[in-house]
Amino acid sequence: MMNSTIKFLIFFFSVTTAQPLKGQNQLIFADQRLAIVYPIIQKFKNIISADPLGITKTWVGPNICNYTGFYCESPPDNNSAIALASIDFNGFQLSALTLDGFLDQLPDIAIFHANSNNFGGTLSPKIANLPYLYELDISNNHFFGPFPSPILGMNSLNILDIRFNSFTGSVPPQLFTKDQLDALFINNNNFMQMLPDNIATSHVTYLTLANNRFFGPIPHSISKILSSLSEVLLLNNLLSGCLPYEIGFLNEAIVFDAGNNRLTGPLPFSLGCLENVEMLNFARNQMYGIVPDVICALGNLANLSLSDNYFTGFGPICLRLIENGVLDLRNNCIPGFPFQRSIAECVAFFAYPRYCPHMATYTYIPCWLSNFKTPPLDLPELAP
Repeated sequence: MMNSTIKFLIFFFSVTTAQPLKGQNQLIFADQRLAIVYPIIQKFKNIISADPLGITKTWVGPNICNYTGFYCESPPDNNSAIALASIDFNGFQLSALTLDGFLDQLPDIAIFHANSNNFGGTLSPKIANLPYLYELDISNNHFFGPFPSPILGMNSLNILDIRFNSFTGSVPPQLFTKDQLDALFINNNNFMQMLPDNIATSHVTYLTLANNRFFGPIPHSISKILSSLSEVLLLNNLLSGCLPYEIGFLNEAIVFDAGNNRLTGPLPFSLGCLENVEMLNFARNQMYGIVPDVICALGNLANLSLSDNYFTGFGPICLRLIENGVLDLRNNCIPGFPFQRSIAECVAFFAYPRYCPHMATYTYIPCWLSNFKTPPLDLPELAP
């Protein structure tokens, strides 16, 4: 008979914290691997302080594969065995002070999803010893402290989602160069640092950095790391400085959102090369100059938000977008245009010299614009 059907007799006088059912002194498991994780699950069940949906009521008996949220498959090292391969607690609203002693003790776990619960604490260093774990989602919980460094030792990790927690400090630069990591979601924490220099060498294809405290300029290397992303989400940080013209090389971008930062300078004409973009958001920054028609002429553009800046004018194509409700230029410094900043605010802003390095690049268009019959222009030679 196949190993996957062999049943093992497990007696409760083994060293375990699990309590036997009344009148029962033995459990029969479909596989020894399930017998090993049974006491771990029961111990975790005992520390759960709230279970409003009654999820843990199903965590009874030896049929672990039938527990709500638990899924079994054959492990990579034995196709005939049965093991606990994945856990999906998403939306269960379970409460526990920690996952230590649970997640890090599941030797065959490959997928762990625990979005939208009330788990807290930090992650055990022992999670780095889980050989098969390739999806880790602990988003929308109450984890805190520095970035969980044991993650750096997880060589199989492909997707990491730690959004909507309270992690602080900096993100280790090694994270961006992990070969296997494909998706990295770290938005809505309290990370505070400059965007890492090695972000350009990252293999990540899905990346969200929004709603943290990243500061400093957007690097010129942005196109090397983010060129394959359909959504570039940098909103609600502390980014400053002028936009690099390389932003126009984000060919796959459908959404580019850098709203609510401290960015300044004019909009580079290269933004007109984002032929797939549907939403551009630079609202609530310190940008100025004329809004280029070459950007307003983007064929798929459905939302261009430039409110709460210091722009002073726009062209006829942009006017059509305003009339159609696509372009929002409220609270700027456009003379004679409604809903603008006060003259005093605008005068105070422009009283200080405004300068961006490599200003010649701001009119550089690195693509063919059929609407303007404009061939790609050579990049002006930049001063060292």
